[in-house]
Amino acid sequence: MKSLANEFFGTMAEGAKAHQAEHAAEYDLVVNGIKNETDLAEQVSLVEQMVGRGVDAIVVAPADSKALVPVLKRAKAAGVVVVNIDNKLDEGVLKQAGMSVPFVGPDNREGARMVGEALAKKLKTGDEVAIIEGVPTAFNGQQRRLGFEDTMKAAGMKVVSVQSGQWEMEQANGIAAALISEHEDLKAILCANDSMALGAVAAVSAANKQGEVLVVGFDNISAVQPMIEDGRVAATADQHGDQLAVFGIEAALQILAGEATPGDRKTPVDLITK
Repeated sequence: MKSLANEFFGTMAEGAKAHQAEHAAEYDLVVNGIKNETDLAEQVSLVEQMVGRGVDAIVVAPADSKALVPVLKRAKAAGVVVVNIDNKLDEGVLKQAGMSVPFVGPDNREGARMVGEALAKKLKTGDEVAIIEGVPTAFNGQQRRLGFEDTMKAAGMKVVSVQSGQWEMEQANGIAAALISEHEDLKAILCANDSMALGAVAAVSAANKQGEVLVVGFDNISAVQPMIEDGRVAATADQHGDQLAVFGIEAALQILAGEATPGDRKTPVDLITK
């Protein structure tokens, strides 16, 4: 997985563990993750470690859509089944590497569109908004940014800034604080995950702008659920991380059982509002 500091991946791990407990006779589970979202070297090292341990399959949520392809190619060459979840590997880089990897995950652009549309209903045409995106080289981050941009453009909003918070709460907090200071008419901050939304909410509160600057996120982690209820977060999207892990494991087990390699599988994503 990606960052274990992100509650979303904690939920993913719990879903995987629950599934393994119910299927203990079928497979053993090793859960791995990195300290922060940008520690690519550590994630590459984890893949290498798992290959060295002789695992039969790796289900991976890559921190970067391109940088993980070479090590995953080496894993496949060693006979390891690879299934991609959460953040889609770059199709062009996979093609160059001469490999295909089944992807299990949601339509992130559509999820972000739903969140953006819910926000747009609370704004007026011409209102100023800002986007805090995830890691720019991550496919899911790119898709969420596009989904936000789609809806803001369609609703006639003015996007005054797009900056990367690297999926991290503290970075997003600093960016949001600067945005609020620089754009006195800012009406909303669209965050590409809920960890960054938590940082933005803290910045809004510190600036005494509650109710004036709206915040939306993506993931529906437990920490934002009370904020949805009291209005500090206007909307988020639930991509069901616990189920996502299970779908990936089931795809890997299917391949290991000698069945046909499954194609890409689109998983659910739901809008969450008060």
